[in-house]
Amino acid sequence: MMHNLFRPTEYFAYFTITSSLITAIVLTLSAIQLFRGVAETKLMSLSRLTMAVSMVIVGIIYNALLRGGDPDPRDVGYAWPVLPNEVVHTYGPILIFIEWMLTRTTIALKINQAFWVLLYPLAWLAFSFARGLTQGWWPYWFIDPQYGIGTQATWILVIAVMFSVLALGFIPAQRAIARR
Repeated sequence: MMHNLFRPTEYFAYFTITSSLITAIVLTLSAIQLFRGVAETKLMSLSRLTMAVSMVIVGIIYNALLRGGDPDPRDVGYAWPVLPNEVVHTYGPILIFIEWMLTRTTIALKINQAFWVLLYPLAWLAFSFARGLTQGWWPYWFIDPQYGIGTQATWILVIAVMFSVLALGFIPAQRAIARR
């Protein structure tokens, strides 16, 4: 927001926002399937896993790297709404994690299917790179090449590993809880 000017092309480029919107769509479609008595498909199970992991990553990255950071210079003086920010970056990820753990999937995902969760963040990253290289705007400092390609590559690798580790953990954890 700059002088209360909404910048939708930037707003919707944030991983947090796209993840929140996609999560809402996936959970709505999942609920519709549930209420219709339709068994969850493998695609839906993988979509739910992807969005659960993505939202947990949103919470971790925001709270570890971005909370309290310097705002975009164009936003200095703008008071960010606290409650929506907390919902999207903290409470939402916690609730989505709980939803994944407590909702049994009808498809037993295999451990090797966990790596499918990387498709969405890699697609988002490709979009962010294309945009950043052509327009000079990067949604997050840790993917901005001005901090060095080594820093950029390190953060991308760390976050990709986090996605993989969480997905590899979420599948058996959900199974264990569902057995109880």
